[in-house]
Amino acid sequence: MIDPREPKFQWGMRVRCLQDLVNDGSFPGVDEDAVLAPEGTLGEIVQVGAHVETSTPIYMVEFEQKYVVGCLEEEIEPV
Repeated sequence: MIDPREPKFQWGMRVRCLQDLVNDGSFPGVDEDAVLAPEGTLGEIVQVGAHVETSTPIYMVEFEQKYVVGCLEEEIEPV
């Protein structure tokens, strides 16, 4: 079993996405390859979890009250 990596960011933090976040097919009701949040979109972390197999932190970010998207640390930065 892999030890969980401590998350860099916490619930409630305001963040900005560092790249276009695109639907990989796992986001229901939206076309695959559709942009869910363009680069620079602001959001708020609403939940912090971890990938089961790799223990990598996953951040659920609500972007401008439109979509809640799972993000990796390298896809977001605090504002």
